[in-house]
Amino acid sequence: MISVNDFKTGLTIEFDNNIWSVVDFQHVKPGKGAAFVRSKLRNLRNGNIQEKTFRAGEKVEKAHIENNKMQYLYAAGDVHTFMDTQTYEQTELQASQIEYELKFLKENMEVNIMSYFEETIGVALPNNVELKVMETEPGIKGDTASGGTKPATLETGLSVQVPFFINEGDVLLINTTDGKYVSRA
Repeated sequence: MISVNDFKTGLTIEFDNNIWSVVDFQHVKPGKGAAFVRSKLRNLRNGNIQEKTFRAGEKVEKAHIENNKMQYLYAAGDVHTFMDTQTYEQTELQASQIEYELKFLKENMEVNIMSYFEETIGVALPNNVELKVMETEPGIKGDTASGGTKPATLETGLSVQVPFFINEGDVLLINTTDGKYVSRA
């Protein structure tokens, strides 16, 4: 058991017969009344995000999630195949299980596959991924000083806002938690 006062971003808990990951949390001490913890939780089975308020000091069960390093091989329809780099054992996940993560996945990329006992839950991406720009408007000389942005489509189909100096063919570092441009790779 773990106290809600010890919440950290990324912590996994068991609650309401589901497995949740703490996305965001805030300790609140009102002037009148008892303290509480306001949290934003992501359901690891279906990806839904739910806001939940806990009383300060309330206990929840910690979920022990195993991470296995695997390589993303290919997609066959809605089935995505991953291979354990040590044992060469393959795991298949439905597109619906990894809908958000597909925006950042490319073939031969190494990721962690999360499992809870024998159930495969999903994919844990690295904090940043390198993706190539496939389509964007050309930058105009002199536009870099204004600090503006333009849309760019990356190799996985993800669309992000990038600075004007980014061109087609550039490789960018993209943050996987919010899907935003970080820098050129």
